[in-house]
Amino acid sequence: MPYPEHKPFRVLLDKTDAYLNNLLPFAIYRKPLSSTVNAVFQSDDQLHKALTFEEQGFVFAPFDLQQDTVLIKPDEMISATFETTQELAEDNAPVSEVGKEAHIALVKRGIQEINTGRLQKVVLSRNIEIPVNAKPIIIFKSLLERYSNAFCYLFFHPKVGLWCGASPETLVHIKAGQLQSMVLAATLPFTGYEMPPWSDKEREEHAVTSNDICKQLTLILEKLHVEEVQSVRAGNLWHLRSIVEGHLRPNTSIKEIITTLHPTPAVCGIPTLNAKAFIQEQEKYQRTFYTGFLGELNLKKENEVSLFVNLRCMRLKEDKALLFVGGGITAASNPENEWKETQDKSKVMLNALYNLV
Repeated sequence: MPYPEHKPFRVLLDKTDAYLNNLLPFAIYRKPLSSTVNAVFQSDDQLHKALTFEEQGFVFAPFDLQQDTVLIKPDEMISATFETTQELAEDNAPVSEVGKEAHIALVKRGIQEINTGRLQKVVLSRNIEIPVNAKPIIIFKSLLERYSNAFCYLFFHPKVGLWCGASPETLVHIKAGQLQSMVLAATLPFTGYEMPPWSDKEREEHAVTSNDICKQLTLILEKLHVEEVQSVRAGNLWHLRSIVEGHLRPNTSIKEIITTLHPTPAVCGIPTLNAKAFIQEQEKYQRTFYTGFLGELNLKKENEVSLFVNLRCMRLKEDKALLFVGGGITAASNPENEWKETQDKSKVMLNALYNLV
């Protein structure tokens, strides 16, 4: 896939390639519905951590905040304009049935736990390993081409690993004391531009997720406004989404905001602690940075952040990619349908990788 004939963007990609070859940390990314690609470069390979969230840089946080949140120091920052330059291939990447029985069994255990009353919702996931031959920067450009309304990124630290993704979900934006967050729950495959046929199960999943997030946000916001629920497209998927906004209470710290919101019920469950314990016991693998969050921390101004949930993502290692997919489980869930939902979600990354060289 050739780079576009736009010199600043080509220079930015070449610099990113050079940092990767020299094993130096960086994050390159584009926010949803933007034509600007930003990059943060760190000049050494030291592993910095965000401890107070008063630090400045690009953060890459795990699902479990008991683990380290990585910080890329902004020793150099570069931006360039990106414009789509080619027609996309059809979304026809093959999917595998490997792991079906294990995931269905996991979902059944989740439903059983919900039926005991200890959980109202739990988000259960799996990973998929596939061979990859394309260079990471080519994969990143494929994400940019395909997913204009997602947060597309490529992240590298030699002591952490190489990750990329196209997340449809905002964790939090904070600017001038105003907070905006997002409730994104329920999934159906995109089959055309007519409105998706949401069932009671999907509407309930969004409602319980929204209610829980709003309950948590009332602790840190003076006023809370929730927009009407909308159907939004993210690649080959539909989701139900509502935007939550409000003004922060005085002296509320960024760390307090993040620990109030993360992990959201859209990636963990309700109640949070019970769902998290069930996930860590039952999933049989470590999520690490999948369903964590990433983005700008005080990068342009103090107490100004722009963070996204790390969904529709993968870890790249040598000639392989490890993709992560999951879904929200409620009492009304059908295990076979939940398997199919993870298959549909896997196509977001699989289609971006398909036929790349």
